[in-house]
Formats: sequence, structure tokens, C-alpha cells
Amino acid sequence: MNAPLNSVARRAGVGQGSLYRHFPDRVALAVAVFDDNIGELELIATRPNAHLDDLFDAIAEQAVASTAMIDLIASHRHDQGAEHLATRVTGLAEILLVRDQAAGLVAPQVETADVMLAVAMLAFALARSEPAEHADIRARAGAIFRAAFSGPGGA
Repeated sequence: MNAPLNSVARRAGVGQGSLYRHFPDRVALAVAVFDDNIGELELIATRPNAHLDDLFDAIAEQAVASTAMIDLIASHRHDQGAEHLATRVTGLAEILLVRDQAAGLVAPQVETADVMLAVAMLAFALARSEPAEHADIRARAGAIFRAAFSGPGGA
């Protein structure tokens, strides 16, 4: 996300002053975009039949669409807004992890930090790959995560 904010404003069809009032820098803009994305992820966690696989799939889709913003947020991970995003995603991972562990789908020794590392690895791999590779990366990552996290009732 190296485009000047005036170019972003022009492309969004708003004035540069309006953009700067709402988003003083690129990090604030990226945080706002991811804040909306996390809202979509939170809807997944409200479904009683949702699992960690659903979270991984949704994050993978968002990562493909937001490669430049992932790099920006990662390089500013101590920014207050970026930390807020991490807290929200960690909360979602915790909800789904506890649910999957209770169902015997995820091993009891798997921790939320493990899930967050897996999410970060998936997002990084997708952000660094060509579009033609995305389906294969998602499938391979899913297989690795299922094998590593699998509980007695999992595959």
C-alpha cells in the first residue's frame, strides 16, 4: 500500500481533506479496512456450527484481497489500531478453538497462540504468492493445520 493518500482519495471518489480527517495515515486506513473485515469474521463465530476451518478459510480470502495492507499492518504491529485488530482476531480464535476442543476436533494441547501463528503463516504465504498458487497454498495449509491440531474426533 504505497499509493499516496491523495490517489486513494481520488480513486474512492472523496476529497483528500475528507480522507485525511478520517485516516491521518496509511496505517489508520488499513486498520479501518481490517476492522470491517474482522466484523465479517465475527459473524462466523456467531454461527453455532462454525469451526476453526471456517475462520482459516475466511482469513485466507481476506489475505488474498489485502496483501499490501497485511504488509503495512505487520510492519506497524505495535500501532494501537493494529494491536486492537490482533486482540479481536485472537478473541475469535479463542472462541472457535474452545468450541472445537469441546467437540474433540482439536487436540487439548493446542493453544490460541498456536492458532494465531497458523493464521499469520497462512496470511504471509498467500501474500507472498502468485494468484495461481493460492488454491494450492490454502489446501496445503489446511491439511497441515488439521494434522497438527487434530483431536481424537478430528480427521
